[in-house]
Amino acid sequence: MTETTTADIEVKRADGIQTLRFNRAKKKNALTGDMYLALSEALISGDNDPDVGVHVFAGSGGIFTAGNDIKEFVAMAQGGSGLTGGVLQFLRMLPIVKKPMIAAIDGAAIGIGTTMLFHCDLVYATERSSFATPFLDLGLVPEAASSLLMPQRMGYARAADMILLGTVYTAEMMHNAGVINAILPAEELEPYANAAAAKLAKKPPAALALARRLMRGQIAAIDDAMVAEIGAFAKQMTSPEAREAFQAFLEKRPPDFTKVSN
Repeated sequence: MTETTTADIEVKRADGIQTLRFNRAKKKNALTGDMYLALSEALISGDNDPDVGVHVFAGSGGIFTAGNDIKEFVAMAQGGSGLTGGVLQFLRMLPIVKKPMIAAIDGAAIGIGTTMLFHCDLVYATERSSFATPFLDLGLVPEAASSLLMPQRMGYARAADMILLGTVYTAEMMHNAGVINAILPAEELEPYANAAAAKLAKKPPAALALARRLMRGQIAAIDDAMVAEIGAFAKQMTSPEAREAFQAFLEKRPPDFTKVSN
């Protein structure tokens, strides 16, 4: 078994499985640019390692991830930039990862914690898990090609419920929507996910890669959606709406978009 920990991301490799664990529980596993970069590097390295057959994402401290670190969003907005560096690299990598990806979710999966699931092959969650995509509440737009993949997978009605209204979905709701494969007790979550990963790791790798490519469809359409989202995200990052949302977050008050002039 090999093990590394970089920028609050713990990476372990054993028995053909690479586990990537969000390990910043004191900050609700909110993802920083360095953490995104560490995830990207681990995915690239694992994809190129013949001893790795599958990637497994997991959280820690009873939470999957609170999404992007809001303070970094604020810094990006103040600097006049959109999604850059590690964030952008991780997003663009999700559709092109060669080996299967499994997510084991315990607790909240917010923002990228939810949108990344639409790139995973298998998703398991505990009964207490919750899912949210509160981009609009921050004056932002969806990312990770979720504007395309969520309506495709869940249907437009459910996608609009989550993206536009910001409705928080339970594990049962996500299971009914076809996003989660199974709901498990917390103590059974990772053993179950690892058992599924072990089965995948023993499959013929070339056939498995080809089957995934065929099932996932046209990568070009996903990439086009991602490019469009990145452009819209960059525009909104410096918008009056986003500035009001970020300021309200820092001041711990509800945002007031009625006073915002575009």
